[in-house]
Amino acid sequence: MEPTTLRVSAHFITRNAAEAIDFYKKAFGAEEIFRMTDPSDGRVGHAELRFGETVMMIADEYPDFGAVSPDTVGGSPVTFRLDTNATDAMVERALAAGATLLRAAADQSFGERIAQVLDPYGHRWTLSQKIEEVAPAEMQRRWEAETSA
Repeated sequence: MEPTTLRVSAHFITRNAAEAIDFYKKAFGAEEIFRMTDPSDGRVGHAELRFGETVMMIADEYPDFGAVSPDTVGGSPVTFRLDTNATDAMVERALAAGATLLRAAADQSFGERIAQVLDPYGHRWTLSQKIEEVAPAEMQRRWEAETSA
């Protein structure tokens, strides 16, 4: 049986989720939809943030449930991609909010302006702006030309 609706969304696990929520609001313009706070210790047990059309969930660490942050496991192999219409402005906004620049903004042969930042909670973000429509065959041709030069 095929599902009628299929959607994938991310669930951030961080240390200091309340601070992380404020960071995501400042850095990326996220909108907090709601938050549930653990009555026993004040941790964020579950919150939802809207990044444009995407809803992502966030919570503090709960190691007893296997919910641990990138800091606890030594980093994350996952990079979040944030499509924007102004990569340079988004980079500046993220840096002002406390992110670390990993890769400066640069135009790419596949038609995007890309930068990468690390947020204070161990999550990497690729900030991408479409600057040119490039067909897949042309992307491949450009890549081959770049690597053979």
